[in-house]
Amino acid sequence: MNANADPLEIQKFSELAHRWWDPTSEFRPLHDINPLRLEWINARAPLAGKNVIDIGCGGGILSESMARKGATVTGIDLSKKALRVADLHSLESGVPVRYKLIAAEEMAAQEAGGFDVVTCMEMLEHVPDPGGIVRAAAALAKPGGHVFFSTLNRNPKSYLHAVIGAEYVLRMLPRGTHDYDKFITPAELSQYVRSAGLQVESLRGLGYNPLTRLYSLNNDTSVNYLMACTRPL
Repeated sequence: MNANADPLEIQKFSELAHRWWDPTSEFRPLHDINPLRLEWINARAPLAGKNVIDIGCGGGILSESMARKGATVTGIDLSKKALRVADLHSLESGVPVRYKLIAAEEMAAQEAGGFDVVTCMEMLEHVPDPGGIVRAAAALAKPGGHVFFSTLNRNPKSYLHAVIGAEYVLRMLPRGTHDYDKFITPAELSQYVRSAGLQVESLRGLGYNPLTRLYSLNNDTSVNYLMACTRPL
């Protein structure tokens, strides 16, 4: 097991892996936000013909949707069960994705500079050293390549919405899905990004309306947010 991984986090998502592609399951939020994040990525880095890697791909929701856009996609994760589900769904859907059981840091050592687009979504808040993942993502990107992250801000509002609201009140997520202490502020992520040699290009918030049950991209980064970066030429 790579040092930059929490076995309990991997176990937690592995136990739910069989429900990954059920849009009414614990993974409903991922299904609901996927069109938004996909179009946001595609608008900044058109995916057709691109070589893409999805770090922390889980069951492959984003990986497969990027492949549908015409990208050649590699999805990596440390959950064997999640990758089995991803592989099976890829076979059933006929959308080819290369899945690998490998840590981001190891993948960066093997295929440095090999990807036009690197994505790492809803994953940084689940690892012991998010800065290490950012460095690996930067290493995987080609010069001039695009790197995309999404994670959770750390402040009282995000605790209220992402933990109390989502896990206890609305029950959108299983209790214990998130550890507030591992949330990352945009300033902290920006520092990781700059230290890894990347440039921040765009920052967007992801909002949820509990009345309409709809998500939207906006300028409020106080809870969920997405960051687009580039690796300089």
